[in-house]
Amino acid sequence: MKKKSLTPEQSETLLKGLKTRFENNMNRHKGMDWEKIEDKLKAHPEKLWSLNEMEITEGEPDVIAYDKKTDEYLFADCSPESPKRRSLCYDYPAWESRKANKPESNAIDKAREMGLEILTEEQYRNLQELGKFDLKTSSWVKTPAHIRELGGAIFCDRRYNAVFMYHNGADSYYAARGFRGALSV
Repeated sequence: MKKKSLTPEQSETLLKGLKTRFENNMNRHKGMDWEKIEDKLKAHPEKLWSLNEMEITEGEPDVIAYDKKTDEYLFADCSPESPKRRSLCYDYPAWESRKANKPESNAIDKAREMGLEILTEEQYRNLQELGKFDLKTSSWVKTPAHIRELGGAIFCDRRYNAVFMYHNGADSYYAARGFRGALSV
């Protein structure tokens, strides 16, 4: 089992990198104060571990929203293309149903292992308001139960300067499809 904590040195390096990304992309979080975010992160080291997992897979996590009701900041993968966690079917039941050519894993379990949720369609569309993402790749998004019960799953991407939502069998997987993680702090 993977240790889910960082050394003080790893935490410091990660926080410096996150602060730099935050400062270089102020359009994603207008009016937010890095010091408040950093204080919350330091109070929740398990969240730092999850953000580090996002970094390792080249997700380039950054703050994209703040919820006043819960006093939580939302981090999401802001890499231009879907992070380096691709070729995954949607969830475990889809993975289990494959008789041949099973992928390494699935998006839902991989996100959970990293301490993340996958973006909802709404979060994905909100992310696309902050930049242009997934111009060559696509990302699984949280699929409503009524679609999943019928064997489907949904994913999104950006083409022709528009955001599209599509469907696929949940057991499908492609080298250019991954998932974008979300983490509330």
